[in-house]
Amino acid sequence: MTIDRVVFIFAGIVIWAGLTIFYFTQNQLWLIVPAFVGLNMFQAAFTGFCPLAMILKKLGVKPGQAFS
Repeated sequence: MTIDRVVFIFAGIVIWAGLTIFYFTQNQLWLIVPAFVGLNMFQAAFTGFCPLAMILKKLGVKPGQAFS
């Protein structure tokens, strides 16, 4: 599995988890979690800087196309 796939899987899980917790608790602070992930993905598209990709690279995960 490549860094790109792991980043997208992780982002999807975190967004899903944040929205699910919000749904059950109705605490609007949980909406900060998916908003942060979305904002980070947005800035990574323009800058190429992704903290998770850097961590995965140090852990030896095979690079993909987007975060090499």
